[in-house]
Amino acid sequence: MAFGLYLCFLVLPLLLSLKSSFTDENPLRSTSGFVGLDNYGEMIHDDQLHASLGFTLILAVGVTIAANAIGIAFAMMLNRTNLSYRVMRTIAFLPQVLSGVIVGFVWQTILTQQGLLNVTLQRIGLIDSPIAWLGSPNLALLSIGVVVTWILTGFTTVVYLAALQGVPVELYDSAAIDGATKWQRFARITFPLIAPGMTISVTISLITVLKLYDVITVLTGGGPANSTRSTALYIVKLAFTDNRFGYASAVAMLVLAMSAAIALSVTSLLRRREVNF
Repeated sequence: MAFGLYLCFLVLPLLLSLKSSFTDENPLRSTSGFVGLDNYGEMIHDDQLHASLGFTLILAVGVTIAANAIGIAFAMMLNRTNLSYRVMRTIAFLPQVLSGVIVGFVWQTILTQQGLLNVTLQRIGLIDSPIAWLGSPNLALLSIGVVVTWILTGFTTVVYLAALQGVPVELYDSAAIDGATKWQRFARITFPLIAPGMTISVTISLITVLKLYDVITVLTGGGPANSTRSTALYIVKLAFTDNRFGYASAVAMLVLAMSAAIALSVTSLLRRREVNF
């Protein structure tokens, strides 16, 4: 039963998309023709695709680093057993369970020119006039990065909390007796022993951002001037605005292959680190 569902909902759509990537399929036409590798060749000269890939990769790397660094810090602060810390763990995980569309609308309200962030900064005297957080390419990239990091931090915090539960307290006690500082205890005990959790957290964070669609759509819609258009947004545009299902499928296959290669490379690298420690 499980294998049948796997074939039906994952393997079959993937094979159909792969087949479509070799055609000029268009929903406005009743038939489609085989074009071979033309769609894949077109990607070499597609500047819009290159721009969307560049934005997606920059966002993925930046968010993954930030979300995991903050997740480790939060996990260490919340690694306590009393009730108040258990409540704070739940609060920390809330961004992860909220719908991306809801999160996008909330943050869009905060980041508009007359939104909460600009109003607060003006009242405390840090800025004289409202800042267009979503209105310029660099600030829009930064704003999206902050929002996505905020969402992913809930996940990374929980992963690192689980990893910290497996670190024997006796190691910290022995290190403290030997005179090790907090930084030395983190570098020599905590960081090496949470390596398996880091492998999971970093890999899933990367994959999540590489296929990101909903939050960016709500926040900027890919703007301004397509500067924040991710590859997922570009694929949707190709398929449902330009009606180029065949080319959209080819780009989707490229993104799938790229995501798989990055995930496998990062996982292999981090697992090698686990063994070395």
